[in-house]
Amino acid sequence: MADKANKYEDNVAGKFFVDNQCIDCDLCRETAPDNFARSDDGGYSFIKLQPRNPDEEQLCVEAMEGCPVEAIGNDGV
Repeated sequence: MADKANKYEDNVAGKFFVDNQCIDCDLCRETAPDNFARSDDGGYSFIKLQPRNPDEEQLCVEAMEGCPVEAIGNDGV
């Protein structure tokens, strides 16, 4: 389960976030490419844009549920 205390600073403010458990597998970026990006320096994903509509919200939820290491969190903000 993703830990808000360990989220990357690259994440934009909002309810979804990626923490330091990310293994850079690319699943989230493939699932929701408008919302997730890769840190080339750190080799991890982060939330570049919080969902703006129900479709993007659903894609972020799918990415979170599919994350093999549960590095994506939703703090409900």
